[in-house]
Amino acid sequence: MQAFRDLRDEDIDLSDIPEQTGGGWRRVSELVPAENKRQITLRLDADVIEFFRATGRRYQSRMNAALREYINAQKKAV
Repeated sequence: MQAFRDLRDEDIDLSDIPEQTGGGWRRVSELVPAENKRQITLRLDADVIEFFRATGRRYQSRMNAALREYINAQKKAV
């Protein structure tokens, strides 16, 4: 385990991993118009809330984006 902790980023061989193009997180405003938003009360596990809060400002928008990605994955699976 210590060997992994001591490994520098530049020493990691990434040659067998395809380059990522275009994928990744987008701003929520690009996904859903603001007028589509609704305020609700939602109960979530404390660790889920803390995880997203730790990501900084607009954490609720990131939670929404994660839920949207889940919806899209479910639609593709059907």
